[in-house]
Amino acid sequence: MIFRNALKYLLCFVLISCQNEDTPEINTLVYVQKIDLQVGDFPVGKTSQITAIISPDNATDQTLVWHSSDETIATVSANGVVTALKNGAVSITATAKDKGTITASKVIIISSFGTATANYVVSTSIELVAAIAKIKAGETIEMNPGTYLMSSKITIVSSGTEEKRITLKAKEGAERPKLDFSSMSESSSNQGVVLKGSYWHLKGIDIFHAGDNGLQITGSNNTVEFMTFSECSDTGLQIDNGAANNTILNCDSYFNADSSLENADGFACKLTAGTGNKFIGCRAWQNLDDGWDGYLRGADNITTTYENCWAIKNGYLKTGAKGAGDGNGFKTGGSDDKLLKHNAIYTNCVAVGNVADGFDHNSNRGEVIIYNCSAYDNGKNYSFSSTNPLAKLIIKNSNVLGSYGSTNATTTDISYNSWDSGLTVSTADFKAIDYKELLGARKADGSLPEVIFFHLTTNSSMINKGIDVGLPYTGAAPDLGAFEN
Repeated sequence: MIFRNALKYLLCFVLISCQNEDTPEINTLVYVQKIDLQVGDFPVGKTSQITAIISPDNATDQTLVWHSSDETIATVSANGVVTALKNGAVSITATAKDKGTITASKVIIISSFGTATANYVVSTSIELVAAIAKIKAGETIEMNPGTYLMSSKITIVSSGTEEKRITLKAKEGAERPKLDFSSMSESSSNQGVVLKGSYWHLKGIDIFHAGDNGLQITGSNNTVEFMTFSECSDTGLQIDNGAANNTILNCDSYFNADSSLENADGFACKLTAGTGNKFIGCRAWQNLDDGWDGYLRGADNITTTYENCWAIKNGYLKTGAKGAGDGNGFKTGGSDDKLLKHNAIYTNCVAVGNVADGFDHNSNRGEVIIYNCSAYDNGKNYSFSSTNPLAKLIIKNSNVLGSYGSTNATTTDISYNSWDSGLTVSTADFKAIDYKELLGARKADGSLPEVIFFHLTTNSSMINKGIDVGLPYTGAAPDLGAFEN
């Protein structure tokens, strides 16, 4: 008993002593919630510091881990300093170190022209054609705002080099210039602009109502940025004739329609196209035929890449009436003999409201990879047939609202998608399903508008249900669909 009383008094003494000591402060960690990256395009051989704006600004650990998608084009240091090594498009990603889940990416165009004063400033169609005829490697043509009435096509034959690109661009901060080819008749020889040259950078120009393609690219290693192609009598922008390694960045193609009711797509890398062409951040809507067409006739075993591209209501006309074209969102390939291979890689792409298929097989015999894509309200969301099948089809981290369709190929690797993960998907999983929002105005730098369409709600069962395929994500695992929560 004496021992127990002594122990009780000792414990009381310790408790009283602890209560009299100053209570230590508990440090509350504030985690990074958002990163905004700011940097412009710049020339080969230069360095540029990326400005990273972190929210909230009182985050405890503001350390970022940097990554370049292609270190042959540009490297990035531990402090966010980018060094340009060669021409091309590269994505720089910053990840907050505190939890390793918050990321931001910025596509940078590395070129050779810098921000030097333009060699030619033009205000009329006559001045434009004359400048294009005289331009040399490393020089720049700047277009003043206004409508340029064009009675015949522009053919660009000169080429730059990897070190000295040729630039044709809109005047910065001014109203966009418009090349108006309305006086042209519909004809297979009446393209608006034919880019036969290589190592060009076209930026900020609207091409309207050409008698065939708005822009036909037959040269290689070109960049076409923040341009529009509308109401042309064939495909808005077409790549063919061996053209390779072209980058189409942040462009829109819409309301294109031909009288044959067969050929007017938004974009096409088709027929005799070369390999290595990329579409990044582009939109195609209400084109008579397809949003993107990959049909081959002459080329074989080429690869085309699509990143963050949206195909919306293709197969409908400008009036909203249903047309007589195919009406697919992304036509992966196809050929007359049903033997040619058009390999295609789709990441974070969206196909919605198209008359026929969102992602279409069309007897393509190549390999198709689809990562983190979304499809909704298409005739069929996915349509890959067992007749004349693909050599290989890979689909991961993708979602649909409604039936997914068919996903056949000689070899398949299809898993971690909304339809094969035991999930029940409904409208309650999404913040919005009205895809009119996808047609909003682009940001000032040409990037896609901020939307909530098909973004997952916080209680969606599709959050963290994917698998790491090498794309940025937040949380324990990638979410399903084109938009990371």
